[in-house]
Amino acid sequence: MTTKTVGEALVAGLKARNVTCVFGIPGVHTVELYRGLAASGIRHVTPRHEQGAGFMADGYARVSGQPGVAFVITGPGLTNTLTPMAQARADSVPMLVVSGVNASATLGKGHGHLHELPDQHALARTVALASEHVARPDELEAALDRAFAPFAAGRPGPTHIQIPLDVAGTASQEGFPAPASTQPPLDSGQIAKAAACLSRATKVVILAGGGTKCACATLQALAERLDAPVVQTVNARGLMHGHPLTVPASPSLQAVRELIQDADCVLALGTELGPTDHDMYATGSMAAMAGLIRVDICAEQLARHETGLAIHARAGEATAALLAALPAAPKQSQGAQRANRTRAAAHEEIGPNYRQQVEVLNAMRDAVPNALMIGDSTQPIYAGNLYYDHDRAGGWFNAATGYGALGYGIPAAIGAAVADPSAHVICIAGDGGAQFSLPEIMAAVDENLPITFVLWNNRGYGEIATSMAAVDVPVVGCDPTPPEFGPAAASFGIPYTRVPMEPQAIAAALREATQRGTPSILEIDVTGSVPVQE
Repeated sequence: MTTKTVGEALVAGLKARNVTCVFGIPGVHTVELYRGLAASGIRHVTPRHEQGAGFMADGYARVSGQPGVAFVITGPGLTNTLTPMAQARADSVPMLVVSGVNASATLGKGHGHLHELPDQHALARTVALASEHVARPDELEAALDRAFAPFAAGRPGPTHIQIPLDVAGTASQEGFPAPASTQPPLDSGQIAKAAACLSRATKVVILAGGGTKCACATLQALAERLDAPVVQTVNARGLMHGHPLTVPASPSLQAVRELIQDADCVLALGTELGPTDHDMYATGSMAAMAGLIRVDICAEQLARHETGLAIHARAGEATAALLAALPAAPKQSQGAQRANRTRAAAHEEIGPNYRQQVEVLNAMRDAVPNALMIGDSTQPIYAGNLYYDHDRAGGWFNAATGYGALGYGIPAAIGAAVADPSAHVICIAGDGGAQFSLPEIMAAVDENLPITFVLWNNRGYGEIATSMAAVDVPVVGCDPTPPEFGPAAASFGIPYTRVPMEPQAIAAALREATQRGTPSILEIDVTGSVPVQE
């Protein structure tokens, strides 16, 4: 065994668990965590704010399938990362935040030390699935095991490890084996019951959540066997693109609710049935689901809704097992006709303004096929979350559902591009949301990442202004002046183009931007300004 400091042993433990990238801002309180990083081969990406580090880790995890890791300092570093941790928890994204904490003898004393919090560990526990305090060098290995355990079994989310300043530089021992992955055993009896129910049903509907995004082929095969329309939540968009059975529309829409309520058996795969997908308009209700069969990796989640049959399993594993248990002959239940009617009604229901924005999204998708399209809370993202058929499984995600944090899009796109260097990455952010995290674009410049930052500039918080006006509230605070994005791009040293909100003009500019293979800004001026290129 080689003697190392706790900080060096931490890095070795991360590498043993297949961590290949860390997002972080070094500080005096994390110097010892960085001691072994340079020699480890683990890539380090430097954001401009700890919130950016957390959102980058989130985007990285969603694309790579591996936990995103962030290193942050004591106190403000950790508090700045709580918002990304909350977003990751809401969307079941595996993320590990490693922070410093003040020296052990000072904790809880209230003496006013730099970065002091009353109880940093307790604060992290309010958001993290697990928060570990390493009080002694010999506690690090067990802390790593417990922090990584939620990534191997159950519904993932953020975890946290904090190491006091006086512990990080002390001697430890290297050699931490990665914990074995533990999966819930698949209950063959439940699969048989589910297959029998699905076989008897004449109008099955499948609700596909984010848990299905790695099971695209088996999901499609199961849908075809059952002749069942497949409704996709936001985090499942991109599955079954263009397929006759696909319903790439929010289950909050009345047209989709009618499809679900008309079913005699609903199969919900890897969706928490949360209101930001299933009750976006806050009606206090969801579509009635006859004969509900629910599959989820989280046992606690299965207990939160009344369910006819609950199957504790990964969605992909259960889907494959159901496919094997069903009769080989496909059902004939007019599934394609039901899906087509729902698509048409849902598209009509979203209204002319959102239909126009979906047309823009379609043009962008067709201009750059198989791209990762990552968004903030902004009008075209809201429109797409209601109705949009992306062409890449796992290729459409944003922060407009779940926790709903602004400032997500730019750093999350950077994390996604680090995770898949071969992908074209398109970030869609409004001018308001972009101002939360605009400096993070410099991290994309540092890493030379091929991201097109599409900034939807309606010169204010347009969606909020519309919501206020709709309920006769005077519109106040919704018109923050945006920066001039052309000079901003010049200061970043990256190309810039401005186009009006015209689908083919946007597609042409986007196609040209992605061909450069470097970071660039494409501003869509909703006011229809004359195109500018710099």
